[in-house]
Amino acid sequence: MINKIIGWLVLVPLCLGLILFALANRHFVAVNFNPFTASDAVATPGYGVPLFVVLFTVLLIGVLLGGIATWFSQARHRRGEKHWRREAFQLNKELEALRRNQSQVASGSQGEVDDLLELR
Repeated sequence: MINKIIGWLVLVPLCLGLILFALANRHFVAVNFNPFTASDAVATPGYGVPLFVVLFTVLLIGVLLGGIATWFSQARHRRGEKHWRREAFQLNKELEALRRNQSQVASGSQGEVDDLLELR
């Protein structure tokens, strides 16, 4: 419960800040991926995108790359978890089989005792 409250206390101001940032930075900027172009070529008017779109896109790409890097770095842990889960499943199956066998042996030996008592 406290985690949800703290989450809301962090997320709501963050979202409001991002919305205000987007509204304040609506002017168009030229986007160029070639760092070797001349500086006068960059100043020429052309197609532009709003500044907040550029920054949100860079933020989204950073989050995605961070998530992918985390996914690959945790692969060893997921593999180990899968191994231990499979082993626990096999041990549970073996334990259930042993319990079934023990109950059958116990009922079988009890039947033998009953037979012996009836013979006397």
